[in-house]
Order: sequence, then structure tokens, then C-alpha cells
Amino acid sequence: MTPATFPTTTVLDVVVPVHDEERDLAPCVRRLHADLVRGFPYTFRITIADNASTDRTAEVADALARELPGVTAVHLPHKGRGRALKAVWSTSDAAVLAYMDVDLSTDLAALAPLVAALVSGHSDLAIGSRLARGARVVRGPKREFISRCYNLILRGTLAARFTDAQCGFKAIRADVARRLLPHVEDTGWFFDTELLVLAERAGARIHEVPVDWVDDPDSRVDIVPTAVADLRGVARVMRGLATGRIPVGELSAQLGRRPLEPHAPGVPAGLVRQLVRFSAIGVVSTLAYLLLFVLLRGGVGAQGANLVALLVTAIGNTAANRRFTFGVRGRGHAGRHQVEGLLVLALGLGLTSGALALAHRVAPPGGHAELAAVVGANLPATVLRFLLLRNWVFRPRPPAGTTPLTGTTEAVPDTRTLETTR
Repeated sequence: MTPATFPTTTVLDVVVPVHDEERDLAPCVRRLHADLVRGFPYTFRITIADNASTDRTAEVADALARELPGVTAVHLPHKGRGRALKAVWSTSDAAVLAYMDVDLSTDLAALAPLVAALVSGHSDLAIGSRLARGARVVRGPKREFISRCYNLILRGTLAARFTDAQCGFKAIRADVARRLLPHVEDTGWFFDTELLVLAERAGARIHEVPVDWVDDPDSRVDIVPTAVADLRGVARVMRGLATGRIPVGELSAQLGRRPLEPHAPGVPAGLVRQLVRFSAIGVVSTLAYLLLFVLLRGGVGAQGANLVALLVTAIGNTAANRRFTFGVRGRGHAGRHQVEGLLVLALGLGLTSGALALAHRVAPPGGHAELAAVVGANLPATVLRFLLLRNWVFRPRPPAGTTPLTGTTEAVPDTRTLETTR
């Protein structure tokens, strides 16, 4: 869509969601307004989305709306950044919808490149990225570590391709927003991530702009509760995608885009996605295994600790892979899957026990050689486990009474439901 064909008089609506920001709101909006007046070539609006502030934020917002042309204020009775963005974006008449954090940590010079890809019709969403090549970022090691870990989690669990989910500097075409917003459930900080994941799965094109970003030392974000809420959001979206509750195919058809699947030429459809999810679950399982092994080996010995740690983590690993990696839902055949998973465990136990026996021949028990042995043996054991889970434990079996050549059914079909490959 080119600028000449925009059906509205307002091209850009920049939303600034705020909660108890009476001190920072006025400098932020005045600076943003001046920057847009000076250099933005299209019509614009700045919408202050006050979500349940308890200080003088509402008064400051109303004063700015009276003072500056093109500035409006919306007051919402409930708190939540995602809720505020969804409310304003859902009713805006602008062709491009954007938002930025009130602290203006992101250099405003990136706003024009952010919007340009959407105005031209090239992309559906645009995000500022602190992790893309060319970005310049000033922030502490703690926040840097958390940000990178979060994005690794998104890549491992949801196969996300975008580099920075939580930078408060994003824009979306209004027609795309109207399709996606009804399916975004989060009302807080996870709103961004959920929107991006839905868009990417539906085949929307996401444009990334490397930004200059300086950490706000007075940030109001409480990292631990926010991180916990984000992880819950990741789990919820994973369930929605695995069960089909999120209508990816329908959204793709509405957007007119072909969904992007992590599928390489010559690789069976769905295999790469399964590998990504299996790897993410495997990382968690391996960490749990190593923790149990270290805790138990002093009491029951290395071989006993290896057995118990493998048994406990294998049960959890099989259940997680059953649901998220291979898309099996319901309780049907869950017991059989666990039994077959334990048989797979026996092979892994043989590999790791053999590695421990070899380690004890070259080094005394209790040293680093034990850990090196079990870690090294777990790598081939993991590959073997994936192949057996995919091609044996969770491989779709013909329903009872079905002849392989005709596919006709003579008895009650197997009720196990598998995730279909989109």
C-alpha cells in the first residue's frame, strides 16, 4: 500500500502508554511532537494512553492535548500496557499504528525508518531491535543477559525469528492489526511478544530496525514478576499453537500471506519445528538431570544417581515432548507412551552407564571425569531418543482394523489426535 492510497487522513498514530508517569510524560510528548513536526512527512497523531494512573498523569495528559495540535489523551480504567495498546489501536483511524515507551530510551531518529517499511507496503510490522546488527545499546550486564536469554527462549520454544521482542518501539499496519488483535490475549508486557509470534506464524513480514538505545535507570519494570508472566505467556501460546486454538491458517488467509514454517529443502515438513521444540525441552531436561545427578551421587553413588536422575527427567521429558514437540493431545495411550519412553530411557541408560564405567577406569570416582562422561554420552543418547520418539513412540499408527492398502476402518478408530503440519 503506497501513501497515495491510504484511506484515512491520519497516516501515523503513535501511542504512548503510561501509568503514573507525571514527571516524564510532558518532556517525552513535547520532544516527540517537535521531532514529528520537524521531520515526519505525513499526517500524524500522538495518543497518550493513560491506564489507571493514580498520580497527576491524567491531568498532565489532558494539558498536553490542549496545548499541542495532534495530541490526544485517552483514559482507561484498568492497568496494563497491552490493554492500553489494544484499546487505542482497535479504534484508531490511522493507517499505521505505533507505540513507544515514555522514557524515550530509543533514539527517535529510528522512527522514520520504522514507519517507512509500512507506509511503502513492503512490511506488515516493524520493530526496533537492540540485538540486530548495527544497533548501539547502553545498558547493564544484568538486563543484557536477561534480554538475550528471553529471546533465546522464544527461538527455542516458539521458533521465533525476530531478534528483539520487548523493545518498546514498534509499528504495525492498521489492516494487519485488525486481524491479529482479537487473538492477542495478554494485557501486560507479553502483549508485544504474543502479537509478533502470531504475526510471524501467519506469514506476516516483520521489518527490523537497529536502534540506538540507552537504558533508563529509573525504569518501573519489575524484572522478576515480568519474567515469570512472560514465561507463562510463552507456555500459553505454545499450547494455543499445539492445540490449534490459535487459527494460524485462518489468519494467514486473511493477511494474504503464506505462513512461514522453519522448513529446509529436502527436510520432511515439521521436522525442523520438532527439532527446535525437542531441543528446548532437552536443554531443560539436561539441566534438571545434571542437578539431580550432582545432588544424589554423594548418597547413592554415581551409577545410582545416574539411574534416578534419568528416570525422573525421562518421565517429564516424555510428557513434554508428547504435548509440545509431537502434538499429541488427550490422555489416550499416555501410559503406553511412557512405557515406550522408558524403553528408550534404557538405551540412554546403557550409553551413560557405559561412559561412567570407562571414566572410572581412567580416573577416580567423584571427579570431573564423571560429569564429562555423562554429558558426552548424553549427546548421542539425545539424538537416539529423538529418532525413536519421532519414528516409534509418537509415530501415527493405523487405527485398529484398518488395512494399510485401502485405509478402510473395521473397528473403532484410534482417538489420539496429532498436530497437523501447517
